[in-house]
Amino acid sequence: MAAAVGRICGARLLKNYGIVGPKVRQLSTTAKGWTKNRKLWLSTLGVVGGGVGALLFALEQSVEASDDRAHAFHQPWSHDGWFQSLDHASVRRGYEVYKQVCKACHSLQYIAFRNLVNVTHTEDEAKAEAAEVTVKDGPDEEGNYFERPGKLSDYLPSPYPNENAARAANNGAYPPDLSLIVSARKGGEDYIFALLTGYMDAPAGIILREGQNYNPYFPGGAISMAQVLFDEAAEYSDGTPATASQLAKDVATFLRWCSEPELDDRRLMTIKAIGIFSVLAAIVYYYKRHKWSTLKSRKLAYKPVSKK
Repeated sequence: MAAAVGRICGARLLKNYGIVGPKVRQLSTTAKGWTKNRKLWLSTLGVVGGGVGALLFALEQSVEASDDRAHAFHQPWSHDGWFQSLDHASVRRGYEVYKQVCKACHSLQYIAFRNLVNVTHTEDEAKAEAAEVTVKDGPDEEGNYFERPGKLSDYLPSPYPNENAARAANNGAYPPDLSLIVSARKGGEDYIFALLTGYMDAPAGIILREGQNYNPYFPGGAISMAQVLFDEAAEYSDGTPATASQLAKDVATFLRWCSEPELDDRRLMTIKAIGIFSVLAAIVYYYKRHKWSTLKSRKLAYKPVSKK
């Protein structure tokens, strides 16, 4: 506290008051006590700082515009905004798309079956999903490893035992884990949607190697993953028409949830915090007015002491 007061005094934010008796230092909100050179120096610093910030922003935008890939358009996601929650029906459908299409190549190593409970599935449904996979466990009392049905505490299994096996099955390309893919890619779910629906024939002058496909939203344009989402490429349990765009939208929403499973809880906490702090701010403001009203309305008078 003393150091903070010292810095304030050194910056001349405090000025002297008092005519009779000892001088009292009070906090000044004006800059009348500042010298002309200090005002000029601070103004110059502000202008230079603002100019440097604007220059860095412009350079970042120009570099992004000159990138070698197309930029994804922003889609009207239902969970956009600070107070919007995820569409859990879409998240469930996205899990079904992952299970039927994406699971063959991509893993979700940070998502456990227990994370699906009360989000996309009931507890019994999540247990049934876990029981469909076989998990290698052990060692037992005799030191042997064994296989057992999955449990809620198990994580979604990887389609490949290791990275080398994954590369060997995909012409040397390594399919990335999708647990955090939305947070790891610029554009988030907009990028995922654009990538899944943006396959096209390579333009003139673009040479693709064997096993590569052209996608303008992928850096460089040449991507090893073939187009996997077509109409009726997956089947929804709720009867939703499985068009290619619907499949891409649902799996992008599901992957957004995978990247931020706490998204709904955090936004609900934001609403609660705003309500609580609004009430506290009103109480603090009233208490401040009540406490300082006597000090601000008092009248000071100087009465010299008469000499006897």
